[in-house]
Amino acid sequence: MEFSNIEESNGIITEEEENGTEINEIEQRKVRLMRAFVEREDPSVKEVDDLMIRRFLRARELDIEKASTLFLKYLSWRRSIIPNGFISSSEIPNELAQNKLFMQGFDKQNRPIVVVFGAGHKPYKGSLEEFKRFVAYTLDRICARMPAGQEKFVSIADLEGWGYTNSDIRGYLAALSILQDCFPERLGKLFIVHVPYIFMTAWKVVYPFIDSKTKKKIIFVENKKLRSTLLGDIDESQLPDVYGGKLSLVPIQDD
Repeated sequence: MEFSNIEESNGIITEEEENGTEINEIEQRKVRLMRAFVEREDPSVKEVDDLMIRRFLRARELDIEKASTLFLKYLSWRRSIIPNGFISSSEIPNELAQNKLFMQGFDKQNRPIVVVFGAGHKPYKGSLEEFKRFVAYTLDRICARMPAGQEKFVSIADLEGWGYTNSDIRGYLAALSILQDCFPERLGKLFIVHVPYIFMTAWKVVYPFIDSKTKKKIIFVENKKLRSTLLGDIDESQLPDVYGGKLSLVPIQDD
């Protein structure tokens, strides 16, 4: 639930609005408490906005202790993997050369759209560490593209042509960990399309590591319903042309 402005109608606040107000007040109070705690542990938190703290709280069901532990771990991870504050293209040449991830357009909720082609992932052409940097680079760029007031993105994972040479369980689990633990509450929805049967072998290994909140955001789309399903969330003017829309795919490094 996002923060909202509660308006009165004829001087009466509905039960739903009242409940929303109570939840927002609880979140705001817990954001203040968590900020006070984590700032004592790491003064750099002063540079972090309340929305980030709120995302970590929501990822841990508003449990301040658990959210604080996750957040402080994230700060440590970021200093380790992104010591300069950002990842340059020169640090991930093998990953960018695979041209497997694109970003353009926005869905009907004004969330950036990211398209990733599973068959473009070639784990034998890079290292796990470079792939982790690529995931962080990608998520940073996605977040930087979000319009004001938006905190989430939508992704289309296209598995057409995916085979065993593209399978990378270690990479998938590393990417999942970064998404869930370092960029919590950023994924709005994930459409998995053109799914080959053999992919389900890898999926069965990865699935138990996906948290319950993320599982609810994942949709496997049947080929015959692909365009209609995507158009339910994305206007044709914003849909990638490979799915019958109007926008050309743009590599994430060129966006």
